Amino acid sequence: MQMRLARRGAAIGVAAAAALLLGATPASAAPGDGSAYVADVAVTLLGAPAVKVGPLAPSKTSGPTSAQLASINVPGIVSAGLVTSSATRDDATGVVHSKATLADVGLTLAGLGTIKAINVDCDASQAGIVGSTQLVDVKLLGVSVPVNPAPNTVITLPLVTITFNEQIDNADGGKTVNGVHVKLNILLGAGDVVLGSATCGPAAPPIPLASGAGLWIGLGIVGLAAIPVGITVIRKRQRPAAV
Repeated sequence: MQMRLARRGAAIGVAAAAALLLGATPASAAPGDGSAYVADVAVTLLGAPAVKVGPLAPSKTSGPTSAQLASINVPGIVSAGLVTSSATRDDATGVVHSKATLADVGLTLAGLGTIKAINVDCDASQAGIVGSTQLVDVKLLGVSVPVNPAPNTVITLPLVTITFNEQIDNADGGKTVNGVHVKLNILLGAGDVVLGSATCGPAAPPIPLASGAGLWIGLGIVGLAAIPVGITVIRKRQRPAAV
């Protein structure tokens, strides 16, 4: 009888611990990821060599999670002051946040003009992915652009086509947001200039309650639950034999 009780207590403890460990296994082993950069230039102007610069100041959730440059300058194409990017993931919630910012942007390409600031954000959570672009003081050949342009706002000029707040749904379920995407028309040459890009998602599964500290707390509870059974067995063993 004593052996049966001991075995039963052990079985209960093992079963409870197994259930707890199974609960700690995440639904997916692949965490959510994100990345960002401030500029990427790949153009060939008519009668000029190809220019390939970037991605500049790249960051990733896997590291480095942030980057910055005091300034950038691609002669005849684009310049900017302080530029930064960041990409972070909250392992507890699975939320991914990617961001790129540029200050004092000058688009010397075709004399397009200036943009005081470009801020690009991409946020992925369990509810979905949201991307946005904020522009400050846009002065591009008289083009009127709102501070928060709608996704994929396109303006076509004689030499270039510009997409503001370009949002691309990726095959892996994530999203890429490009703040300003300049595409050369055939009269000027070929290629693209991307200013401010943030990619995120899909979000990673949140860490189950039973993992990490929660796992040890749960195992402690299992241990406490098994104590009364052990005490019962010990007490029965310590009873003196009847005379």
